Amino acid sequence: MNDIKLTMSQDQFAHLGEGAVAYLRKVSSDDLRGRFPNLPEIASGLELWALFAANGQPIMLTDERESALGAAIQNDLTPLSIH
Repeated sequence: MNDIKLTMSQDQFAHLGEGAVAYLRKVSSDDLRGRFPNLPEIASGLELWALFAANGQPIMLTDERESALGAAIQNDLTPLSIH
């Protein structure tokens, strides 16, 4: 059996999935400050859905999972779930 090893540079890895994949994740409003620095004041203890680009940049925040999925599909991104 041939042992073929493919390697990527850090830059290539950082851009993997860019423009093709979006990550969907349930988040608490209490944990959002680091991910959404420009977020206006929001109530504590809310469970929300966040959509992130492949590089980790936030795309949207919503209270409905279907809205985040719809935004991904509308922008020709394949939505993947993060647990």
